[in-house]
Amino acid sequence: MRRLAFVTSFLVACSAFAQTKPAPGGYTPSVTYQLLDVALDATATEIERVGARPTINSRELFLATAALYDAWSLYDADAQPSHLSGVARRPVNERTDEARARAMTAALETVLLDLYPSQKSRLEAVFAARGLKAAPAKGSPEAWGVAVAQAIIGQHQHDGANQLGDERGSNGTPYADYTFYTPVNGPQKVIDEDRWQPIPFTLDSGEVVRPNFLTPHWYRVKPWALDSASQFRPPPPPKYGSEQLKQEVDEVMALNANLTAEQKATVEFMRDGPRSTGQSGHWLRFAQAVSRRDQNDLSRDAKLFFAVGAVCFDAFIAAWDAKRYYDSSRPWTLVRVMYKGQKVRGWLGPGQGVGLIPAEQWAPYSPASFVTPPFPGYVSGHSTVSGAAARVLTLFTGSDRFDDEDARRAGQLTEKGATHAAMQSVDGKPSTASEKSCDVVLPLPTFTATAAMAGWSRVLGGYHIQADNLAGLELGRKVADAAWPKLEARFGVKKKKN
Repeated sequence: MRRLAFVTSFLVACSAFAQTKPAPGGYTPSVTYQLLDVALDATATEIERVGARPTINSRELFLATAALYDAWSLYDADAQPSHLSGVARRPVNERTDEARARAMTAALETVLLDLYPSQKSRLEAVFAARGLKAAPAKGSPEAWGVAVAQAIIGQHQHDGANQLGDERGSNGTPYADYTFYTPVNGPQKVIDEDRWQPIPFTLDSGEVVRPNFLTPHWYRVKPWALDSASQFRPPPPPKYGSEQLKQEVDEVMALNANLTAEQKATVEFMRDGPRSTGQSGHWLRFAQAVSRRDQNDLSRDAKLFFAVGAVCFDAFIAAWDAKRYYDSSRPWTLVRVMYKGQKVRGWLGPGQGVGLIPAEQWAPYSPASFVTPPFPGYVSGHSTVSGAAARVLTLFTGSDRFDDEDARRAGQLTEKGATHAAMQSVDGKPSTASEKSCDVVLPLPTFTATAAMAGWSRVLGGYHIQADNLAGLELGRKVADAAWPKLEARFGVKKKKN
């Protein structure tokens, strides 16, 4: 449990949600929106308990949005459930927003209780406050909601995620690897420069941990829309010794040693919070911003949130297929190997600015308690999920326009408490810039630009080379493009005849 929880203190203490624009005056978010808030809060609570597990968190939010959508679909004239077939629609006289809301509420509670048994008492209290009764009457909207949720749970009980810890080869721990992954490189010795190396994290207590590849079995999880995890597997990343890899590693080093306040804010862009919900949750928050902007009703939100939840889920599966297949290295290892015995310019740590350091001490712009995400680099998960979510939001709304912004104080997640002058110091000489220059507003004009910023943030921070980012963005777009016709079919969209 300790190894799963190693990032908790960092994520909880340091994260900050994007400061998105409020809804237009007089508009109240839909019931679907409010129920998604409950799901996001439950995911955040689970992350506080066991640490950030982005693949698992994406599955949790996918099942939650599927429960909301499928319960809603029973009360729609055209839509089909995401997981079920041959289900009778509720009669026309029952198709009211009140019935839809009651069914969705019961469905969500059922799924969340299955995903988060440790939160049973808290969740039951939350749903009781929303008027949900413990034993719904037969034939009631609540009973239909429970039935839909139980069907979803049943279909995913053995979907490859190993939620129950009972896959053959497993050790009985929920979500444990059952594919016997073992890293080629050791924590202190690199045998193959092209392969992933476990990276040491120094916790606030001073303890050093070396987390293994997080959910290396995720390529075996059954996608919702894709034919297989490897359907759009990208070509190989640049190899050690190639000019491309050297250029991209040099780019990361140069960027990391010259970060402006705006770039530091960009690096921290996808570290969501104040209670993290992972990349899937972050893009669902962006979907909520779209809902507020467009003043969506209950029905449109049910489809919107499911579309985002579904493509993020499939995007993580596709990204993890590439990560497992190529098992590629990250800048933390590459810089140290390529420039061994030399001094390079790099970040010195919180509030210390930049200066010359031995290459063997180079690290990304990140706290020592969370140096680099614990899994291979190619492709970037942030980029893949962002590319997929941005594309599906464009397809869903019919426009790439987002028209939002992200306001934050640069460095607050990585160098908490440090002055701006200290953060910007070079070779021990503090900057003369004012503290106000730490305050940054990042424009999010389009979904595409937002995804590009999310991917670029990982290169700026030193977590990924550009190849990881660009291949991830492209992979994500392919996932969304493959999912969209299936989403439209479920939504009951009727195609015009030529």
